[in-house]
Amino acid sequence: MPAKAFVLIETEVGRTKDVVAALNNLKLKEMKSVDLVTGPYDVIAVVEHNDFNAIGNLVTEKIHPIPGIKRTVTCLSIKVP
Repeated sequence: MPAKAFVLIETEVGRTKDVVAALNNLKLKEMKSVDLVTGPYDVIAVVEHNDFNAIGNLVTEKIHPIPGIKRTVTCLSIKVP
């Protein structure tokens, strides 16, 4: 069963559209959606992979280096039987 995570992204002022474009340009099969949102975060990306560690690597190696990202919070989805 794939692991799922919600990556909550806070962007620098005026950089939100650039960050969304950069995330979409990554064209990662693990990234299921990228949405602009209101509230304390500016963007939410949904990521799925067969391994929780791979999700962590994707966030730190692919998402964090994008210019305009101030910080992220990754929330792993837990399925209750």
